[in-house]
Amino acid sequence: MTVREPVMRRLSEAFLDHGYDQLTMSGLAKLCGLTRRGLYHHFSNKEEAFRATIRAGNDRTRAESLAAGRQLLADGAGVLDILAGLLDVRYGNTRRRLSQSPHAQELNDQAFRSCRDIMVEAATQFQSDFAAFMMELVAHGHLALRPGYAVEELVQLLSDGARGINQTLPTLSPNQIAYRYRRMSEAILYGFAAPTHDAPADQAQSIRMASALSA
Repeated sequence: MTVREPVMRRLSEAFLDHGYDQLTMSGLAKLCGLTRRGLYHHFSNKEEAFRATIRAGNDRTRAESLAAGRQLLADGAGVLDILAGLLDVRYGNTRRRLSQSPHAQELNDQAFRSCRDIMVEAATQFQSDFAAFMMELVAHGHLALRPGYAVEELVQLLSDGARGINQTLPTLSPNQIAYRYRRMSEAILYGFAAPTHDAPADQAQSIRMASALSA
């Protein structure tokens, strides 16, 4: 059964405002403007309701991030701006919203405990969509990969990096997140270090490791 968007929005706000552990289904129902019976019509328990907010949030940010990337491309932005902007919508919007909650750590921990399958599914779908978009950038000459590198690998590294930034300690302030995504993307795309005499041996070792993983 489809849950109306206003109900999902109020449900998400309830968890952000009150955390997870102390909320009951009765409390959630009241905060969402529903009767307890009405809430049970949609969800059988609190965990199911929480999982629904995580799934909805991932679906929303995945769609919005790809739309943002396409809009930046249409506006004539450079590839670094496009990729950093896309990552900021996908990973940054949720992180900034969560950072405003006094229960941020509790909600983050609960998401990893009870929603890992949703998070893995969302990451897989996003990275597939991201790779397809990246291939368009390559096909139209906005990005050229060096020999031995694949679009899927670049997408994985960018996504891993963005997720890592979201878990940085000490926690980043909300206004630092977009800049950190950009610098990470810049480092992956163009590098921070100039090649030295170690570079050929380092690259050869990377090739050997990649071959071993694919064997």
